[in-house]
Amino acid sequence: MKRLAIPAAAAVLLSVTACGSGFDDQRAAPAQQSEGPAALRVLMASSGDAETNAVKQAAETWAKASGNTAAVTPAQDIHHQLGQAFAGSDPPDVFYVDASRFADYASVGALEPYGDKISDAQDFYPSLRETFTYDGAFYCVPKDFSTLALVVNDELWKKNGLTAGDVPATWEELAAVTKKIKGVTPLTLGDTRDRLGVFMVQSGGWITSQDGRRATGDSPENLAALKYVKDLLADDRIRFARALDAEWGGEAFGKGKAAMTIEGNWIKGAMTADYPDVAFSVHELPAGPKGKGTLSFTQCWGIAAKSKHKAAAISFVEAMTKADQQMVFAKGFGVMPSRQSAKDAYLKEFPGDGAFVEGAAYAQGPVNAPKMDSVLSDFDTSLQQLAAQEPKEILARLQKNTESALG
Repeated sequence: MKRLAIPAAAAVLLSVTACGSGFDDQRAAPAQQSEGPAALRVLMASSGDAETNAVKQAAETWAKASGNTAAVTPAQDIHHQLGQAFAGSDPPDVFYVDASRFADYASVGALEPYGDKISDAQDFYPSLRETFTYDGAFYCVPKDFSTLALVVNDELWKKNGLTAGDVPATWEELAAVTKKIKGVTPLTLGDTRDRLGVFMVQSGGWITSQDGRRATGDSPENLAALKYVKDLLADDRIRFARALDAEWGGEAFGKGKAAMTIEGNWIKGAMTADYPDVAFSVHELPAGPKGKGTLSFTQCWGIAAKSKHKAAAISFVEAMTKADQQMVFAKGFGVMPSRQSAKDAYLKEFPGDGAFVEGAAYAQGPVNAPKMDSVLSDFDTSLQQLAAQEPKEILARLQKNTESALG
């Protein structure tokens, strides 16, 4: 495999987004705040018309109540468009920031650290607060989130003589039940860290330390996790989705090629739209040697450090993240509220999502360190060859590349 080249710090900062960010590696100078009504520009990475329309409607409601305006634009490629905007020193006031990109933006001073200025900021799930904390500052509040859970095809489960009591709660039980499932792949999932990472977390490992400052990839915990997966791959008790001619685990699962998959709550919409006749149930992931573990996926409402309307921007985010508004979004386009106070209302509306919601208590967010894109892409490439490669070699490479990226 070609050796990964870790670019120099300046080059990395120019590639924070798809086209380059144009950031300087320094804190942005305070913007002179405008007086009078604000005309906010909001850039969102929309999942579709339902999300776009819901956010636009909420923005109109806020604008009427506040006397300001908010022009909401769905991005074609938000990383590319933000890169151009920051390079031209003309960023939108408010914008979606994916957790996987957060540290890149925060580390160069592109974001206003406003998180604790939002009412009842402690109400956001602790794991999500941590995801958007950099150098001890809570920068931006999560707009919603998702976690991974175990999804079971109820018909295939019963066909193999299995009952609710056979749903695996531990690694040992998962390994055992995969031996009982015949005529179909027992478990399918994606072949990158965004799925296989759950086993690392359940084993007590991860790619970096909690503060994102140290490389921790080459650890006994991570080694145990990859060995466990490799053993199940060896006799096809786990098969990656691509090996089943599917783009993702949900597709293989929906087509009946696997009895179980590991996916997020977005699988509900896909099953309803594409595989409406497949009955399934959702369960918390089996616990590993160090207990329960899952991954979280989230975005925050970023506010530009150079915005001239910071007070209005904070007011806007406040309105977008109130518990009742988050429930409107949940019903409108299937996201889970990031406020703990909305949990009961959400589960009352979506009782089948308990496993996804409970995962928030022990979820691991994306790597919270800048300059890691190339490292993580290389790690994904290695994981795709896990069946044929030694886990120790994969992790040693990850460790070396992470140490180089973190400096």
